[in-house]
Amino acid sequence: MRPVWRVADIRAAEAALMATVPPGTLMHRAAAGLARRCALLLAGRGGVYAAPVLLLVGSGDNGGDALYAGARLARRGAAVSALLLRPQRVHAEGLAALRSAGGRIVDRPPALLDLVLDGIVGIGGHGGLRDSAEQLAASLSTHRGRDGTRATVVAVDVPSGVAVDTGAVPVTGSGRANAVRADVTVAFGALKPALAVGPAAALAGQVELVDIGLTAWLRASPALHVVERSDVADWWPTLAAVAEKYSRGVVGVATGSATYPGAAVLSVGGALAGPTGLVRYAGSARDEVLRDHPSVIATGRVADAGRVQAWVCGSGLGTGQQAAAELRAVLAAPVPVVLDADALTLLVDGSLADQLRRRDAPIVVTPHDREFARLCGEEPGADRVAAALRLAAWMNAVVLLKGDRTVIGTPDGRAYVNPTGTPALATGGTGDVLAGLLGSLLAAGLPAERAASVAAYLHGLAGRAAARSGPVTAPDVVAALRPVLAGLT
Repeated sequence: MRPVWRVADIRAAEAALMATVPPGTLMHRAAAGLARRCALLLAGRGGVYAAPVLLLVGSGDNGGDALYAGARLARRGAAVSALLLRPQRVHAEGLAALRSAGGRIVDRPPALLDLVLDGIVGIGGHGGLRDSAEQLAASLSTHRGRDGTRATVVAVDVPSGVAVDTGAVPVTGSGRANAVRADVTVAFGALKPALAVGPAAALAGQVELVDIGLTAWLRASPALHVVERSDVADWWPTLAAVAEKYSRGVVGVATGSATYPGAAVLSVGGALAGPTGLVRYAGSARDEVLRDHPSVIATGRVADAGRVQAWVCGSGLGTGQQAAAELRAVLAAPVPVVLDADALTLLVDGSLADQLRRRDAPIVVTPHDREFARLCGEEPGADRVAAALRLAAWMNAVVLLKGDRTVIGTPDGRAYVNPTGTPALATGGTGDVLAGLLGSLLAAGLPAERAASVAAYLHGLAGRAAARSGPVTAPDVVAALRPVLAGLT
């Protein structure tokens, strides 16, 4: 997993490190890594020599990083220009270095641009971009390079304008993001939340982390962790030579109804793609489930399903008395449970609060934003990590807060984020698939936060794989899960 730190913790680490090295060392380390990445990008656009590069330079150290990186590119032959947004507060040494290397100061962007370096504002910024900076950010997509393609935008540490600690992005009066949209972000020393969560993560593009010697000085616990492919592969259950269907785990699925039989079919499909050896279905859609999944053992009620190691409940279940009775039966079982969709709606009135509190086995809830609002009485807001952790502590459950960057929060304050999300999954039934897969992972013995992280990661990969063939439907995601798993394991 890749750790992510908040601004205050990074500032403290920087201060401790700077006390041990000559002045300017960290800035020169950062600029060297930034210039190297820019040179690689320019190599793919015809080379560094004579490449038109524009530096958008704000005040303070972020602008200084851009200026020193621009000086390095200019010494390699690039045609580097700098547009100073606050000339009276520019980093003087960085500006002198750029001029010495042959860079020039301009008051408007050149006609041709291969690369734009966003050094407007760094981790100290807040509240979005101001005045002319906002107009510049909005115009970046209009600039073209020597080959006629759009200029590559590289953000220095974070895209300017984003809320660094939360990943929120202010919007203009017209609804446009009031921040820079980067193709690549070169981060220094440590990842920041805006590069991993919230709408800001989508503005960061490809993120590259440059080592400036900061890691050993980060004393605080990370704000969250980004789940990586290697984590998912390591956590995926392995089959012993003596494995049989019951030792692999049995997952129960209490989903669907006469009104929504498809939810049952999809959630069972997700469960079958997981690592367990047997799926038991309990519900009124058993005929439809057996028609699509003949290996499943199907009954009409949770009480008749037999022994399982985890339950999935809620997708398409309905909210009537029978649905509530099935949810109570699931919660009475001393095994981990996944509560999705209608099960979350049934929790809103508080009538099951005592039963939830009495449970010792793990609970994972999987709300999207509207379901979160019904449970909490308010939207997740700008800080999605804090929102997930708040709900997790209140419910004493692991919370999988769905979104482009799904957040997993635990009751004891740990947070994880999934990087594989895709808007292609924003279609009916894909959440049912996710719930089934998650339940299978719980039944196979994974701890709740790992099961949630693995399920979200693979669900995202399956959505991306399905999208390569056109618009995505939930059955496409089910079909894509097995090839995705084969490539992983």
